[in-house]
Amino acid sequence: MRAAEIGRRYVDMLLKVWLKGGQEQWVMIHIEVQAGEDADFGLRMYIYNYRIFDRYNREVASFAILADDNPRWRPDSYGYARWGTQVGIKFPAVKLLDYVPRRTELEASLNPFATVVLAHLDTMQTRQDQHERKDRKFRLIKGLYERGWDREQIEQLLHLIDWMMELPEPLADEWWQEVQEFAKEKHMPFISTPERIGARRGLSQGLCRGIEATLKVKFGEPGLQLMPEIRQIKDNEKLEAILDAVGTAATPEELRRIWAG
Repeated sequence: MRAAEIGRRYVDMLLKVWLKGGQEQWVMIHIEVQAGEDADFGLRMYIYNYRIFDRYNREVASFAILADDNPRWRPDSYGYARWGTQVGIKFPAVKLLDYVPRRTELEASLNPFATVVLAHLDTMQTRQDQHERKDRKFRLIKGLYERGWDREQIEQLLHLIDWMMELPEPLADEWWQEVQEFAKEKHMPFISTPERIGARRGLSQGLCRGIEATLKVKFGEPGLQLMPEIRQIKDNEKLEAILDAVGTAATPEELRRIWAG
């Protein structure tokens, strides 16, 4: 969307769909996934909705997926009224935490998004226990076979689960070995370990390139002097945190505290 006084805004997902009857009826479906509490979330939903309407002049249906860890935070509206004028939005919101007691139902579901929700919940619940995360991650992969999905479906979800439920390298390699052995038992091998390691290294290289370009724009040569240290970091999650922090860091030294302490 074009820039405005409040700055650029980017929706998470915007879709154009048709009705089941086949007739064309433009409906812009706006889906916003929110991973953390935000006091202005309702306002943002309102802004996204009216900007989409202004851009396309079509009906807009906005939906929120709340992926945070606070069961009490449940935004579903925004509005204001003054002197008889009322403006606002009411939107459906799904709280992923509500699915914690429905694990058995999720594990039995043939909807692939049930597996995605399980991966998200397991990631949240194992933040302090990486060994438990490894066990749950393997359990999710076994569940893919039990659903009877084909190789392509299983492989796509495997990659997604692997990305969501990140493990430190020793445990990640151990988990991958277990997956390979299980896949062989099912006569359904996936990408080899070298390919997977190569993909992981490719992500690290891509993050480093993004950090380098952003440092050059914001800090010039003093920022680029940090790159030798940054290239030594092999933790993709830490690299992503560095990339996110470049925008708010006031100086290169402030940014350096993220990995140097």
